Amino acid sequence: MKDQIEETLSCLKSLCDYLEIRVEDFEKTQISMRGPKVEMLQEAFELGGCARAYHKGGVGFVSFNNLDDMEVCAREAIDQAKIAGRSRTELAEVPVIRDDVDADIIHDCRSVSLSKKLDILKAYNEQILSYHPNIVTSGVRYSDGFKILYFGNSEGTLIRQERMDVGCNLSARSARNGMTQMAYTSVGSSNDFHVLLGLENRISESCRIALELLDAPNVKAGKYITVCDPHLSGTFIHEAFGHSSEAEKVYENKRLLEMMAIGTKFGQPILNVYDAGNTRGSRGYITYDEEGVRAGKTDLITEGKLVGRLHTRETAGKLKESPTGNGRAVDYRFPPVPRMRNTCIAPGNSSFEEMIDGIKLGVYAIDAFGGQSEEMFTFTAGRGYMIRNGKLAEMVKNVTLSGNLFTTLNNIDMIGNDFHQIESGGGCGKGDGRTFQFPLPVGEGSPHIRIRDIVIGGQ
Repeated sequence: MKDQIEETLSCLKSLCDYLEIRVEDFEKTQISMRGPKVEMLQEAFELGGCARAYHKGGVGFVSFNNLDDMEVCAREAIDQAKIAGRSRTELAEVPVIRDDVDADIIHDCRSVSLSKKLDILKAYNEQILSYHPNIVTSGVRYSDGFKILYFGNSEGTLIRQERMDVGCNLSARSARNGMTQMAYTSVGSSNDFHVLLGLENRISESCRIALELLDAPNVKAGKYITVCDPHLSGTFIHEAFGHSSEAEKVYENKRLLEMMAIGTKFGQPILNVYDAGNTRGSRGYITYDEEGVRAGKTDLITEGKLVGRLHTRETAGKLKESPTGNGRAVDYRFPPVPRMRNTCIAPGNSSFEEMIDGIKLGVYAIDAFGGQSEEMFTFTAGRGYMIRNGKLAEMVKNVTLSGNLFTTLNNIDMIGNDFHQIESGGGCGKGDGRTFQFPLPVGEGSPHIRIRDIVIGGQ
């Protein structure tokens, strides 16, 4: 495979400013259930590739499923780039890499048969459905994959790397008198199938929470001092800040570029945020991105000030900044764009007890059901507990958090010393229409954080 890529590049590289070829050989498993019904049971194998060319600022991209079409498609990509080219190609310089990377696997998902995976998930599903009469349905979504990715470019880089990914979500939905609630268990890993095993206690806890939420009161809407658990904090920093750090949004938007100028104060000196591709076991772990750039750690906020953003070679070139190894794509059908890997709030010095101490009336928000974010954001927590006179009190539901990203970051006044790596079973989506890429494996991490004066919606 590497010989074919290198021969094609050698033959065509003089025809354009830059040419790259990516080939992916992968196998994947998908299993989903809704209630007692198995909705999907699939094992698939696929081989495909793509060529991307740059010439005078123009870009061409063509994908293929037959390796015999590699050269023809590369020529088509070059032709597209030449038609579009009107200025000059700006790609940040990176080292030439020649490397072979084997996956760092603890327990290989390929060593477990499809029937065994199904048996494990059926047992979890039955546990949910039999837990209590008011648990009315369940949801199971499991996926795994193993990919061998080949990458070469006209500059001389040639890389073969292996990647594994495992993700699973298990949800319990309760209902009574027309009211429904949900809680879930979620796991993921880039190197260990065994994260799927031994989840019985966590599933029972999810079922218990789903039932308790039926009786929990709605939180009273208002502004509160809010403590967010690591899961919600990690989701917040990913959705509300991480996507804003993906650099193509910045260079295409003059207003956002001014707002997110390097050196801008975004928070208190206690706030440090980074994105890392080198967190072993995280679903966002990659050795090289889809542009052949080594994926290390990128600091985004240091001591409250913006110090970096997430780049492809193109965005780094246009903004005259360093590439960061964030050029990622779901698969060979898409060109790489700036995407997160493992986005985290670094730990601080406060204990959880210190964070709630002295709060006369506040909210402790736990877990995340996702949300919407740009400059303004809205997130839904899985559940919450009122904080009264420095102590946790009753459970509350329908806890939504909303506000302005930049104001909220500045209102983080305490950061916990209890960092947790969060590996959920879903994935990150990005793009519109035919360019939409989902689900990209990513990770998140955070300790507890405390935010002053955040708007909580409820009743």
